[in-house]
Amino acid sequence: MRICADDTAAVVIDFQEKLVPVISGKEEILRKSAILVQGLAEVGVPFVVSQQYTKGLGETVEELTGVIDSFHYMEKNTFSCFECEEIADWVKAQGKRTILVCGVEAHICVLQTVIDLLGADYRVFVVADCVGSRNPYDKEIGLERMRVEGAILTTCEAALFELTGGAKSPYFKAISKLVK
Repeated sequence: MRICADDTAAVVIDFQEKLVPVISGKEEILRKSAILVQGLAEVGVPFVVSQQYTKGLGETVEELTGVIDSFHYMEKNTFSCFECEEIADWVKAQGKRTILVCGVEAHICVLQTVIDLLGADYRVFVVADCVGSRNPYDKEIGLERMRVEGAILTTCEAALFELTGGAKSPYFKAISKLVK
């Protein structure tokens, strides 16, 4: 099953000021996630950014807001993004069947979002190097659970080059430059 730009949207989950500092491997996860959102924008894949209880957990971190044109987020107070009516409506309105997912924490909000998207018959790809948890074991088990539930694991670079389709794509040079 391929990831095709014309049938893909993405959900970027809870990269917030009070969550990110305690995430294991946060520097690499943020670096890859910034590349991912820039690449998605380059190839025209729509994405939504969630924030969980902004009043308590803060805003989306600058590493992402600084690379997203016209940044905005959708507020949620549920662990699953798909249980938030505004985000679920956004996903449905995109008319895409494939959803890329990244964010924190792998074993809570990311996992529950993935399970709900799968339950709604979306094809879900989890960008594993753009997902984190405080405890590496929680991330490992969260990713394994997502895989068992039916999600497909991928990486930032693999997803972006798959969306690009090949060296003749008008996006190839830009994506190549991003991932280097």
